[in-house]
Amino acid sequence: YARDAMLERYGLTPDQFIDLKGLMGDNSDNIPGIPGIGEKTATKLLLQFGSVENLIANTDQISAKGVRTKVEEGVQLAVMSKRLATINTNVPIEIDLEEYKLIDPDYNKLIEMYKKLEFNRFLKKLKRTDEPEESEPQIVPAEVVMIKAEEITTHMIDSDDKLGEISFGDHTVIKVFGDNSHLADPDIEGICLLCGKDFYYIDPQNAPGIYDVLQGAQTSFTGHGLKRDYYMLMRKQDLSFETGFDTEIAQYVLDSGRSDYSLSILCNEYLHTSLQEEETFKEEHGQMSLLGDHSTENAEYGLALCVAVSNISSIQKNLIAEQGLEKVLYDIELPLIEVMAGMEKEGFRCDRGYLETFGDTLDGEIENLTQDIYERAGEEFNIRSTQQLGEILFEKMGLPAGKKTKRGYSTSAEVLEKIRDKDPIVDKVLEYRTLTKLKSTYVEGMLPLIGADGKVRAHFNQTVTTTGRISCTEPNLQNIPVRQELGRKLRNAFVPEEACTLVGADYSQIELRVLAHMSGDEALIGAFERGEDIHRATAANVLGIEEKDVTPLDRSRAKAVNFGVIYGMSAFGLSSELHITRKEAEEYIAQYFAKHPDVRSFMDEQVETCKEKGFVTTMMGRKRYIKEIKASQYMVRQIGERLAMNTPIQGTAADIIKIAMIKVYRALREEGMKSRLILQVHDELIINTYLEEQERVERLLTENMESACKLAVKLKADLNEGDNWYKLK
Repeated sequence: YARDAMLERYGLTPDQFIDLKGLMGDNSDNIPGIPGIGEKTATKLLLQFGSVENLIANTDQISAKGVRTKVEEGVQLAVMSKRLATINTNVPIEIDLEEYKLIDPDYNKLIEMYKKLEFNRFLKKLKRTDEPEESEPQIVPAEVVMIKAEEITTHMIDSDDKLGEISFGDHTVIKVFGDNSHLADPDIEGICLLCGKDFYYIDPQNAPGIYDVLQGAQTSFTGHGLKRDYYMLMRKQDLSFETGFDTEIAQYVLDSGRSDYSLSILCNEYLHTSLQEEETFKEEHGQMSLLGDHSTENAEYGLALCVAVSNISSIQKNLIAEQGLEKVLYDIELPLIEVMAGMEKEGFRCDRGYLETFGDTLDGEIENLTQDIYERAGEEFNIRSTQQLGEILFEKMGLPAGKKTKRGYSTSAEVLEKIRDKDPIVDKVLEYRTLTKLKSTYVEGMLPLIGADGKVRAHFNQTVTTTGRISCTEPNLQNIPVRQELGRKLRNAFVPEEACTLVGADYSQIELRVLAHMSGDEALIGAFERGEDIHRATAANVLGIEEKDVTPLDRSRAKAVNFGVIYGMSAFGLSSELHITRKEAEEYIAQYFAKHPDVRSFMDEQVETCKEKGFVTTMMGRKRYIKEIKASQYMVRQIGERLAMNTPIQGTAADIIKIAMIKVYRALREEGMKSRLILQVHDELIINTYLEEQERVERLLTENMESACKLAVKLKADLNEGDNWYKLK
């Protein structure tokens, strides 16, 4: 606001605006003003009296009695508020106005800053004012061969007799547009292909032969988020693909800690150009199948997208090579794309009737628990309300509580676990939460996800976890609570197809085997080689007793330490886990490392390497950058050290199961079987197996899982079979 604008808007000068703040206040700056005096009244008073001081000196001239009373009672607040609103202009600041002239930013520095701070929304909105002319190449390293849009020939192919015109190159960029719903067959609205300098846009409804053409293309495909494209194509026809490159997956391999791998973000980072998100394009233009004469717009958008992918992939390939990540990307992550698309395409058959009956059973159990909780509490209340539950547990019942905040007591699982031995109500509340989550997430939430063919098709995600593990959503089949029998029974709903059975195999203690290999610890390696109960052997070794003398409690403690070591568990964590004193936990950990010195050395080495390089690596070379390792805060730094210890082990185990998935998936297809891999859950693989192929599938599954990686100790896969998922364990 300049002076004229202030006068036009408020009828006040800039100096009087300070008085306005003094009277009406400003919540955003914590300026109180006079209670009950708003902008309209304050403006009217200033137009009459000119300033706060003049108003205070002439309160008898205020015509409205109510306003006069408020001003008289708020004199001190008005004076203080005006002072708070007044900028001190007496501070000696020497400035050169030339330095304050607005100039264009240094976009390279700005982009690097946005990337470092993960300001992804700002990156998307970034608009360059110095973009090169259309005839100029984009700004990328000189060694990258550029594809310029004006050099590309565009072909609109809409009939089978024209499909022969497609000339596939070594790497064809592909993009499939359509509805990616997992509940029904996806509606493919357009297929874009960038083959060298030729670009093709195909409407598959007018050219259904495109699927046969793609199958016989003899090319490797490049794209961004290819799993989605493959899934849609696979649902139309049983296709297989060779993946040359995926810019989304490549960026994940380069930096697994970021939150956004969208193509628009990568365009800003690598090419310093903007690309509209696909969802935004659809919102503005509608679904492609509804566009009619606007198919040219779709082709132009697809062309821009494919060109961007081609340019970015050229840069990323160099970065992958520079950082030694070729094995992770080309041998593990890229081949895995087709495997995960294949699992999504197959889906897992779900018994709707069982699920509905199971929901009724849960309702009964939840009602019984509710009444038990009310009885223990002595009154009815909202069990799901943190505030009400906190008041019942910690005020009425007097159970030990954590610190009370403005929002009340914490009733998190961590808090309740610590006091579950204080009163039976705590166990009942924890069980209530488990069952209500089962009902809402895995019954009410899953029923709508069952497709017309009776199958649930979960989404498998490759770029979510920082350790390299695969995650699962909609529904999250990896997270079904199985510690309680009732939770495990939910797996009864997942069944094989007609004339099939389920064959599964899970790795036996894969992370401990990886630890034994990477640390070279002779005691661990020896125990595995002899086929001993590893937890019993650890207890005997640490306690210096014979294995036959190891008690169940000794074994339980050794098991907690074995797995605790993998996750960098502290003495405090172990004491909480085993409900022992911190001193006892410290002594046990000290004894463990005294008997397993190579494990201690390995862990220390990972921490030191991470401090020096900023990252740790798996056996296959996967990198994870750990910023916390150099944090100034002790607790954050401790988290970083634990991550440095467990990431190489967890990440290597994740790599091994991915390699096993690829081997099993390919073996099933190469042997011409109808049986298909349908699920991966942590260290377990499940195959929908035709009965006549069962023996071959069991052999194939165990052989490929156990040969996925050569370690100092043999990988072991335990085989299971059943007519539902529950019976596999």
